[in-house]
Amino acid sequence: MTVRNRLRIGLTGGIGSGKSSVAAVMTQLGAAVIDTDLIARQLSRPGGAAIEEIRKSFGDALVDAAGGLDRERMRALAFSDPGAKRRLELILHPRIGIEAERQADASSAAICVFDIPLLVESGRWRAKVDKILVVDCPERTQLERVAARSGWSLQAARTVIAQQAARSARRACADAIIFNHAISLDELAAQVRSLWRLWCEPSP
Repeated sequence: MTVRNRLRIGLTGGIGSGKSSVAAVMTQLGAAVIDTDLIARQLSRPGGAAIEEIRKSFGDALVDAAGGLDRERMRALAFSDPGAKRRLELILHPRIGIEAERQADASSAAICVFDIPLLVESGRWRAKVDKILVVDCPERTQLERVAARSGWSLQAARTVIAQQAARSARRACADAIIFNHAISLDELAAQVRSLWRLWCEPSP
């Protein structure tokens, strides 16, 4: 299905920035939100389209008892070995791109939001979207939010943040920035709705 004049928005932000909350509001407003993290998890779950190539590249030690990617072991390996991280990306990223486009083509929504945590790092999504929306907050806020998640330590949060694009790099590529620090969910939603009116609603 092809929707004429569809607006394609790339949504990104560092871990703990509140990007998922912004995506939820955009879904409520009528956008088709395509979650590339979810696609990655589906590809690497038991029976997923990428799991056998992952097994072939990394061995049985990186596949859990259920037959899916052992995420904890892979996270530890990727943190310590950039080459392993790159090998995993070469397996997953092309498949993520294909599935993301398939989902977009299957949607009748006039606004399509691609939720891409590594949009800046990938280098290839800029040409695939019309606008880039960055959700931003101070690193201290990111650390506090991530550390509050079950099973995450401050050190693990710092390691993830260090491997992601710098705030300045994300902000430099943005067509719009939502600053999500010390505000309520209602105030965050109000920022999203304001931007929606600007980008997505036709002028009278």
